[in-house]
Formats: sequence, structure tokens, C-alpha cells
Amino acid sequence: MSKDFFTAEEIKTLESAIKEAELNTSGEIRVHLERRCKGNVLDRAAEVFSNLSMQKTKLRNGVLFYLAHESRKFAIIGDVGINSLVPFNFWDQIKERMQRKFKEGEFVDGLEGGIWQAGHALGEHFPYQDDDVNELSDDISFGDD
Repeated sequence: MSKDFFTAEEIKTLESAIKEAELNTSGEIRVHLERRCKGNVLDRAAEVFSNLSMQKTKLRNGVLFYLAHESRKFAIIGDVGINSLVPFNFWDQIKERMQRKFKEGEFVDGLEGGIWQAGHALGEHFPYQDDDVNELSDDISFGDD
């Protein structure tokens, strides 16, 4: 099961990283974990992005980290608000750094680093506002097993 991939402590670490990264931004970060991705990873990540209603943030500044651990596939999807402001290959740069960690079996470190990098970029372009509302859950979501 996807929920067994990380320990309870590792899940808390990742959810804390999301909360911390969002302290400096009005942007929203989610992590979704599944066992398998049968098709194209970007197509599946886009489907999950939509299923999680991430396109419904006020400033369209959500970022999804999608990981299918048994298929050894992952993707990072940013909404149109953030994608229009970061360089074309921005997510690829983060993905490459994460991939190095993943190859070493360091999935928590890889995700945590990616979350921090995404949070930094979101903070530059979408700084925290006094009236900010956490529009999306910070909990890791899991696919059906």
C-alpha cells in the first residue's frame, strides 16, 4: 500500500516541510503518492492535480509533487500562475536534484528538498499575504491500492 511507503514519522516530516515552505508564500504545495503509474507520468500527475482541485487556488499557484514508487516515476506539476513566472525548465532542475536523492534511496530527503525549492520560488513570486488562507490541505494524499 502507498501509505506504507513512508513511516508515520517520515510523513510528519514531509507535511511539516510543506507547512514551513508555505509560511513564506500564498502558494500551495501538495504531495501525492501512489504505488503504480501505468501510463505517462505527466498525464497521471495532471489528472491527480485536477482530482485534488489544485487548479482552484485563487492565484493559480499550486505545485504538485507526484510519486509512483513501485513504477519508479515522479513528476512536478505547477499551475499556470507559477508556470508563467518561472523559467521554462525550472521544474526539471528541481526534478534532477530530487532524482539524485531518489537513486540513493533517500526519498524523504529528495521530496523535502524539492518542497523547499518550490516554496522558495513560490515565495519570490507569490509572497505571503496577511490575509492568506491555506487553500489546500498540507496532508500527503495517497492513491488507491
